[in-house]
Amino acid sequence: MDLTDGAGLLAECEVIAARPRAGELDVTVLAVRSDPAPRCRVTVVQAVLKGDRSELAVELMTEVGIDTIVPWSAARCVARWRPDREDKALGKWRSSAMQAAKQSRRSRFPEVTDQAKTADVIGRIQRAELAVLLDAQAGHSLGAIQVPVEGEVVLIVGPEGGISQEEAAEFTAAGAIGARLGPSVLRGSTAGAAAGVLVLSRCGRWA
Repeated sequence: MDLTDGAGLLAECEVIAARPRAGELDVTVLAVRSDPAPRCRVTVVQAVLKGDRSELAVELMTEVGIDTIVPWSAARCVARWRPDREDKALGKWRSSAMQAAKQSRRSRFPEVTDQAKTADVIGRIQRAELAVLLDAQAGHSLGAIQVPVEGEVVLIVGPEGGISQEEAAEFTAAGAIGARLGPSVLRGSTAGAAAGVLVLSRCGRWA
């Protein structure tokens, strides 16, 4: 079994004894490694989706290697986090990320931030090395955009109703580039993971 602190330190262990009633295991550490932080960090700004599709999106993004996941309250979100339920909803996102990180044996768990407003997203775009607004109607594809090998890449995924014209204009003015993923339109629950794979492969992390 692997033991990790979720911040890059991982111990490869062998179980030598088990006490099921106590929920305890004795292990021997076979090897220890420390995985460095990636030079190219990928952040997905994910609009809140209805039903359990948000948790599915978080699970898929964690499995492919996204570093930071930002819940976003977009203008056209069908689902809304009520102030008295926001902590519970955010807890579900973070639990999904942790479980998926364990399943995929990640030594670095993704950060799931507090819910962001559009102004917060604009700030992330301005600080990023590259910011991409995923848009099925964009004139060029994500695969045609040069991806940096260092710094933060921000990918923005809209809600079921799409990103409003006002949000798109604000993001573009802040420096985001519009790009489509391919010939088909993906759901909000899968677009972040698919875009993440393209970026991670092109910056060398899926080599």
